[in-house]
Amino acid sequence: MADLYERLGLKRGADEAAIKRAYRTLAKELHPDRNKDNPKAADRFSEVTQAYDILADKDKRAQYDRGEIDEKGDPKSPFGFGGGSGKAGNPFRGGGGGGFSSRDFGGGNYGGSRPFGGDGGFDPEDLLNELFGGGRARTRPGSGPGGGPSGFQQTQARPQKGTDVKYRLAVDFTDAAELRPQRVTLRSGKTIEVKLPQGFEDGQTIRLTGQGEAGPGGTGDALITLSIKPHRHFRKDGDDIRIDLPVRLSEAVLGAKVKVPTTSGSVMLTIPKATNGGTVMRLKGKGFSRKDGSRGDLLVTIEIAIPKEDPELEAFVRDWTADEARDPRAGLGG
Repeated sequence: MADLYERLGLKRGADEAAIKRAYRTLAKELHPDRNKDNPKAADRFSEVTQAYDILADKDKRAQYDRGEIDEKGDPKSPFGFGGGSGKAGNPFRGGGGGGFSSRDFGGGNYGGSRPFGGDGGFDPEDLLNELFGGGRARTRPGSGPGGGPSGFQQTQARPQKGTDVKYRLAVDFTDAAELRPQRVTLRSGKTIEVKLPQGFEDGQTIRLTGQGEAGPGGTGDALITLSIKPHRHFRKDGDDIRIDLPVRLSEAVLGAKVKVPTTSGSVMLTIPKATNGGTVMRLKGKGFSRKDGSRGDLLVTIEIAIPKEDPELEAFVRDWTADEARDPRAGLGG
């Protein structure tokens, strides 16, 4: 059986820090969780753990260095009987001999005092928890399935959580602007109400905890990707909404109060006298919501609707000599 120091890749006389460092490296490399398809790694892990358990304990390491115990932690017979097997007649084992056991020499694997300072010191189980995560069901060496020796710490995987289920939800433009709750029918047939988050964007995914598939470790989540349906009048522009508003020539020239639609209903908009086509008017707080709870604006672009083939209008314009006296493009140069 290989020397305990050699198992850890060390030379005799290595100090506690070197022993601990070597074990950490090998335990991480050989742990069964990372070598499920390599039984040789599991055997090697068992040997490394056994070596560490003895060498990390000052008393047992001293006994091993003096040749008083073997690589298993069992006492060596000074009378040539060899490491005891527990049968009667062996003066160093139980079973009728009434002699000593490995417990009398500091305990076997994981027995006796804890390495490096007793209960407050370093423990291989604490190391493995650190390397591979807590919450594991551990089986110590010698207590494998069916009572047989396992040779290493066995781990029991956590029950798997149910799978997440993905959905796509196309939201009406006005509902998206007003954050109206949406009804969604899940794969299970259950219908739930979904609240739209403030400031959400087209393509954003929201998570509904516990609305996915059931599993032994809990229920998965529902992942809903949101999209905003286009509108025949409104256009989204960041947090603002844009709309083109046709007005009559007389309303643009003389001014008027006109009705303009918004995502929450129609409101009255005052058109000043002599309003040119292309003028943008702003209705505060009539746009999309922002993450901070405020809202963008509704930007209304005025379009002057001139009727086609109106003889009376055409005759008026022909006789409107004052219009000939001005040049609306003078500022463009050229």
